[in-house]
Amino acid sequence: MSGDSNSNISVTASSKAQAMENCETTALQKHVMFFDRNNDGIIYPSETFQGFRAIGCGLLLSSVASVFINLGLSQKTRPGKPFSFKFPIEVKNIKMAKHTSDSGVYDKEGRFVPTRFEEVFAKHALTHPHSLTSDELKNLLKSNREPKDYGGWLAGYTEWKILYILCKDKNGLLHKETVRAVYDGSLFERMAKENASKKQKL
Repeated sequence: MSGDSNSNISVTASSKAQAMENCETTALQKHVMFFDRNNDGIIYPSETFQGFRAIGCGLLLSSVASVFINLGLSQKTRPGKPFSFKFPIEVKNIKMAKHTSDSGVYDKEGRFVPTRFEEVFAKHALTHPHSLTSDELKNLLKSNREPKDYGGWLAGYTEWKILYILCKDKNGLLHKETVRAVYDGSLFERMAKENASKKQKL
């Protein structure tokens, strides 16, 4: 009986720890968790590739993205660990890979900051209050640039350009709700389902 009791306590404690961990998951972690295809907390280049393919990207873009992202972020998320040619990204430490010259919608801990998100559209969505045009997106990127921060400029440009290419509507507008969904990763899940549905219809 004593063993069963201890086992139950252990399971309960484990469940509570898991629930607490889930509650503390930041928006930035949720943003990248879609690409952790086997849910082990590590994202390898092959998983990044699979994730991009799942949301409808072509072979070339998916290949380039997997190399660019994992080479750029791997070591930053593995402080104190030796270099790895597998280029793993640790989801729990993704805040350490947050690049400069960004919008500030994620804070230093990777949490979503609603006021900064609203500022993006208040300042830059001048044609349509809830959408960004291509030119407005360029102005947004320029306004975020820090002097001589070329790596941050490139990272910001790449992220937003891919988002715009994949998610603009027929009028070339990137909608506010789409941008909001990308910050917590829910957009990727939706795109993957839509892409899978299209393939089934072919």
